[in-house]
Amino acid sequence: MRRRRHRSPQYQHRFNEKQPLEERLVEHATRLREEAKALPPGIVREAILRRAEQAETGAHMSQWLRLPGSKSDA
Repeated sequence: MRRRRHRSPQYQHRFNEKQPLEERLVEHATRLREEAKALPPGIVREAILRRAEQAETGAHMSQWLRLPGSKSDA
């Protein structure tokens, strides 16, 4: 069995996103909906629309979790 090597902290990649998660998810959903418009009705189009809905739901959930009082004080 091969052992995994752990990189030292200086080599770990950290991402500094320029846009909040909610904005990125909404933009992704918009791109997916535009892509779906160009497709004929069918399974692929429905799958892309489903992914767009999931991205929008994720954006709403993220916004909701950022609201004051939405986290448990326990």
